[in-house]
Amino acid sequence: MGEAKRRSAQGLPPRQIKTAKPSPSAGNSWWKPAGNGGSTGERFVALTTRGAWIGIGALVLFWVTVRFIGPAAGWWTLADG
Repeated sequence: MGEAKRRSAQGLPPRQIKTAKPSPSAGNSWWKPAGNGGSTGERFVALTTRGAWIGIGALVLFWVTVRFIGPAAGWWTLADG
């Protein structure tokens, strides 16, 4: 006899399904996103890709400043030129 039949035969109410309660600290970190919007892996890849492009842009901006803007403004002179 199954659990549902046994409970109905004894006059008991249907069994309540327990829901898992999230831990209080779930999703409170910048590296552990919470909520919808894709899986954690997909959001990690998106975050690191964005960070890599920001780093590349900062490096290009630094190089242009050192190579062209600084010497043109008279801030320093290049050793090779």
